Amino acid sequence: MTRILGIETSCDETAAAVVARDGAGRGTILSNVVLSQLKDHAPYGGVVPEIAARAHVNHLDRLVAQAMAEAGLTYSELDGVAATAGPGLLGGVIVGLTMAKAIALAHGKPLMAVNHLEGHALTARLLDDVDFPYLLLLISGGHTQFQIVEGVGRYHRLGTTIDDALGEAFDKVAKLLGLGYPGGPQVEVQARKGDPRRFAFPRPLKGRKDCNFSFSGLKTAVREAVNDLGLLTDQDVADVCASFEAAVAETMADRLTMAVHLFRAAHPAVENPALIVAGGVAANQKLKAVFEQAAERFGLRLIVPPPKLCTDNAAMIAWAGAERLALGLTDDLSVAARARWPLDETQAPVYGSGKLGAKA
Repeated sequence: MTRILGIETSCDETAAAVVARDGAGRGTILSNVVLSQLKDHAPYGGVVPEIAARAHVNHLDRLVAQAMAEAGLTYSELDGVAATAGPGLLGGVIVGLTMAKAIALAHGKPLMAVNHLEGHALTARLLDDVDFPYLLLLISGGHTQFQIVEGVGRYHRLGTTIDDALGEAFDKVAKLLGLGYPGGPQVEVQARKGDPRRFAFPRPLKGRKDCNFSFSGLKTAVREAVNDLGLLTDQDVADVCASFEAAVAETMADRLTMAVHLFRAAHPAVENPALIVAGGVAANQKLKAVFEQAAERFGLRLIVPPPKLCTDNAAMIAWAGAERLALGLTDDLSVAARARWPLDETQAPVYGSGKLGAKA
């Protein structure tokens, strides 16, 4: 039995957790503490990096102590320390990685510098008996991509966004409509009251023989529709949200179909393969229906972790660290924080019109 302390500070959640992994590869969450900074960033309509980094500094010591106390362990009883080393807001990543290095050094424990995306990618193995390879759809505020997860540290990117991530698009639509932050839950609530057929928003890249995404043009179409409406009524807001969500769902269904075909071509011998959907946007019920329909149509085993493990958390980082330690994949104290860190480093970045440039 190995017990790993995990630390997550890549964006606007400060988190610490302890996870155990037995000899058969089964995982148990011993503690999982998350402090959201939502109230700190809500007035700005998005995450402010300096505010996020300062919050991590102010609260991480206490959260690590709480995670250790809830797990009932001392540092000497740990088998390793894992922390997000990227991708993310660099200031925040440095805070968490530095603390992990200090704990590892002080107590003579191995350090695992974890790719935040790998944390999402491996979460399903913490919860279920999932064998490699499997198809991963990661949809969050910063990432929208399909990956074939072939093993720990072994990923093949099938498609990614060429501009906005899906969660980012939800946030921007919410901001256009004067809704709260984060935007995804707000848009979803409004969409339930709206007419999804009122606005004929585009379905970006639909029909293309790849599984990349693009949401910038869809966001622009929403902005133009809102500008044409002028003063918005409550029904206008609901109809825009419903029409936007319908466009996203239809686009996702099309892109998912292509991803399944590419996965089966790469791994034809895998029977009843798993489709793992991770990231904060996985909680959207309209999209979950799309995933369920695809799973039934293509004979997939659908696994969507519970919301508390889809959003940023340290249990997934601790688990990724446990999986890496089991393979002897440790890091020395010179490992550096990385703002950008694609899972599949063999492929060139995809460039689009997004202001952030290349999306991994």
